[in-house]
Amino acid sequence: MKFAAFASLLAFALGANAATVTASVSYDETYDNASTSLDVVACSGLKTLDDFNFGSLPNFPSSAAQAHGANVLAIDHAAADTFNIALAAMNTLTDGEAVELGRVNVQATQVDKSVCKL
Repeated sequence: MKFAAFASLLAFALGANAATVTASVSYDETYDNASTSLDVVACSGLKTLDDFNFGSLPNFPSSAAQAHGANVLAIDHAAADTFNIALAAMNTLTDGEAVELGRVNVQATQVDKSVCKL
């Protein structure tokens, strides 16, 4: 299983405080659909962008990965220390094994919003 070598630093942009936590990540294919309106997520305040759908967000579907890490823009509410991300983003983190694995633990660090090009 390729996942054995998986060690990820998952970055998310919500504000300052750069603390690293262990987080649980799963996928939801809703976040893979570029035409989905930002009205369906908790952070619809992002509607200041020219277009009001997921595809208008920088690096959609938040799968810009390097060395099994990814910058993920948090746009919806989830339970503490959990992320529900696009299938494409989770496949990047898990070498294409997102469906098989379902949920994985990662190390997550909050970064400045500029990292997500906001």
